[in-house]
Amino acid sequence: MALAAKILLIIASIGLIIVVLLQSGKSAGLSGAIGGGAEQLMGKQKARGIDALLGRLTVVFAVAFMVFAILLGYFLKAGA
Repeated sequence: MALAAKILLIIASIGLIIVVLLQSGKSAGLSGAIGGGAEQLMGKQKARGIDALLGRLTVVFAVAFMVFAILLGYFLKAGA
């Protein structure tokens, strides 16, 4: 059971890393102001949909990571 929790924890952590890296950062400074105006004209709705999906996936992977970390700790403590 501990091996399954380890494998699921690794999958959740890799998924969390990938999803966080895929998210777009909050634009700041002059480059964000210039790019932000162009995004409003060129269809920002697609980006919002993808960002919302990535946000939800981040929450799912983060919760899975925490649950599997707690389970792994429980299994390792119970086995010792």
